[in-house]
Amino acid sequence: MKNKKIRIVTLGCSKNIVDSEKLLRQVQAGGFSLIHETDTASAGTVIINTCGFINDAKEESIDTILRHIKARESDL
Repeated sequence: MKNKKIRIVTLGCSKNIVDSEKLLRQVQAGGFSLIHETDTASAGTVIINTCGFINDAKEESIDTILRHIKARESDL
């Protein structure tokens, strides 16, 4: 069931990794399937956990978001 699959992409520092791990547990408790960042399977939802304090981080975040939008559009 595609809409019950969630991919979580974590960018940035180790704090973001910890936050993503907490989010993963909450998502699982809600009955959703998790897809790792490197899986090629489609997910109904993509969560990109990042920060925007440093310009390089902002650029990486925007590039990642745009890449996922492009992938979503090609799936349609």
